[in-house]
Amino acid sequence: MKLMIFILNRNDVLDSLLEGFSAAGLGGATIIESTGLAVALSRMGSNIFSASLKAILNNEENNHTIISIIKDNQLDLARKVIYRTVGNLSKPNTGVLCTVPLDFVEGTIKKVSSPSPDSSDN
Repeated sequence: MKLMIFILNRNDVLDSLLEGFSAAGLGGATIIESTGLAVALSRMGSNIFSASLKAILNNEENNHTIISIIKDNQLDLARKVIYRTVGNLSKPNTGVLCTVPLDFVEGTIKKVSSPSPDSSDN
């Protein structure tokens, strides 16, 4: 299993991307609103950036970081969904994708069932 982390820079395609993941069977993700370092420093008025770069960055919205635990064989499918929705990640202002191998995962699959009359949560 892998922890897939995708930082989406294009907020206009978030809904389509999530629908694409779901349709491909890649359910179970956490979406976190996030901000990149350059944008955060620009908002703070840091002297690190030139005035022209600050003007560009001040128009940037927050990113969304999507975290999902996927099976090893689902990475190619996830990449296809991302490329189809977001575009080539080598282009500016698209996103960043990475995975981390997991050696232990617990609690990812939850089955909802009706409790039997004689079952107890105690």
